[in-house]
Amino acid sequence: MNNPDGFLRYRREAPRKQRVPRRLRHWREYIALMPEVQARRQADRCMDCGTPYCHAHCPVHNLIPDWNALVYERQWRLAYEQLDSTNNFPELTGRLCPAPCEQACTLRINDQPVSIKDIELAVAEHAWEAGWVRPVRSSGRARGRIGIVGSGPAGLACAQQLCRGGYAVEVFEKADRIGGLLRYGIPDFRLDKGILERRLDQMRAEGVVFRPGFPVQDLEDLGGSWDALALACGCEVPREVAVPGRSLQGIYPAMEYLEQQNRRIAGLPPDPKGAIDSEGLDVVVIGGGDTGGDCVGTSVRQGAHSVTQVQYHEAPPEHADVLAYWPQPAPEMRADDHDEEGCRRIWGWDTVAFEGRGQRVEAVILQRLEWQSEGPGRWRKVRVPGALRRLPAQLVLIAIGYAHPEPGGPVRAQGLTLTPRGTVAAGDVDYQSSVPGVFACGDMRRGQSLVVWAIREGRQCARAVDRWLARDSVLPRV
Repeated sequence: MNNPDGFLRYRREAPRKQRVPRRLRHWREYIALMPEVQARRQADRCMDCGTPYCHAHCPVHNLIPDWNALVYERQWRLAYEQLDSTNNFPELTGRLCPAPCEQACTLRINDQPVSIKDIELAVAEHAWEAGWVRPVRSSGRARGRIGIVGSGPAGLACAQQLCRGGYAVEVFEKADRIGGLLRYGIPDFRLDKGILERRLDQMRAEGVVFRPGFPVQDLEDLGGSWDALALACGCEVPREVAVPGRSLQGIYPAMEYLEQQNRRIAGLPPDPKGAIDSEGLDVVVIGGGDTGGDCVGTSVRQGAHSVTQVQYHEAPPEHADVLAYWPQPAPEMRADDHDEEGCRRIWGWDTVAFEGRGQRVEAVILQRLEWQSEGPGRWRKVRVPGALRRLPAQLVLIAIGYAHPEPGGPVRAQGLTLTPRGTVAAGDVDYQSSVPGVFACGDMRRGQSLVVWAIREGRQCARAVDRWLARDSVLPRV
């Protein structure tokens, strides 16, 4: 604990952001790191709350009060060691995680929560700058060979843990570069790819072998003799908007659009199917999650004439009874960086059709919805008769989430058992699929989720693989 009254003396502060006109002129990250003085002041707001719900509601169970106290005491290296003990990639979660820990902060009950995510990133970047993030090499001969399919955050976390545990690990990735969603799904203004590259360099130095450009249609394609295989191929089949006009040109899944722009920034060859560019167009983004926000930010930076984000849920209130929800997130309207960049958000409308001129989309037809309660936590959407709306659109991006992994490839080839949702059936303790020695983790097993959940899944899967091979494990459970 720091000063017992720190939360009374200091208000929550956010790190500095570039002003809108400046940040829209480039694709780099625009949120500054929290400087040491500010980070210490924000860490001092951490309360002596007795039961740290932040710790419990962090999927990787970061020791948040501990490293808050160490930051306040200027013990940055110890703070990093605490953080590194639970989280393989804090530089990623500090940028990308929506911070469920902050919603569970005790201070959230009647005040703004501690700036946990910003302090975490400050600790991680302080460690990189100071040279404390070094390869952790295992000593002795390899205990076995592990193949990992997929190089997103789950696959990378699994690979790093197993390599440090003494195994020879190879990671196979179908794309031409390593990183999965981190490489081609997250825009550079949220995650500069140099951040990813320096972590991959560390993992290479630890002994992880990466095999990009390796599409695995069958686990037999991997060749060799493997002691275990871990599948971390993600959840790639997008949910669809199956309405009249869907076949019109100019309507794309969000990830197709984001991947193309990320490749463009990386200087890679253009998509042979043709460029998707929003310059001068009216853009409609269907879906309000992080992926939808990434589409908005990308469209604005490309020079769209207008950008409208459509959500079928009703707009949340400006203020909610936090105690009625805590430690879960309370549904409150929160400011969005893209609002001030020029995006218009509309709530409570369902997409019912696309209109076109010739073969190209020209407009999105929306239907007004009302939400009726059917009991605690259960709601039913009801269409309001005659309440239709037409939005001009020459580019439509569908960002309503992902249903399940690709059903082909190793899933079909190995005859893996699937859940009713289409994800790979594997336990949340042993992580083993229906085929002995083949494990599954991340979105492929859990379904679409957060980067921090993927890291947790990868860590736990690594321990499960180690226990299966060695009958015990010193790798951490979380």
